[in-house]
Amino acid sequence: MRQLNVYVNNNKAGVLTEQYPGKDYTFRYDDAYLASEYPAISVTLPKQKEVYESEYLFPLFTNMLPEGANRKIICRSLRIDENDFFGMLTAMADKDFIGAVQIRKKTDDRD
Repeated sequence: MRQLNVYVNNNKAGVLTEQYPGKDYTFRYDDAYLASEYPAISVTLPKQKEVYESEYLFPLFTNMLPEGANRKIICRSLRIDENDFFGMLTAMADKDFIGAVQIRKKTDDRD
């Protein structure tokens, strides 16, 4: 199981989890974020207490990944399979992303 924290404008929005490598993804909103006035992280992931589940990485996160030649270069240099979307997202975590949504590595279970 691999996990990443999802932030919106430096406010923790929730946790993205890959249950098994390359399979079964969940996104859970943080309780404090749900109680806030902050917007949903995506139109396709409206704020709700229930966990979102998918066989595929959610489009919001897939669209944050590099494409084409940039993807090939990054994957080759970091030795990440080009089909390991969660691995690429993890490698890019804590870096600059375009837009309000940021991905950060989880440092422990309380994070």
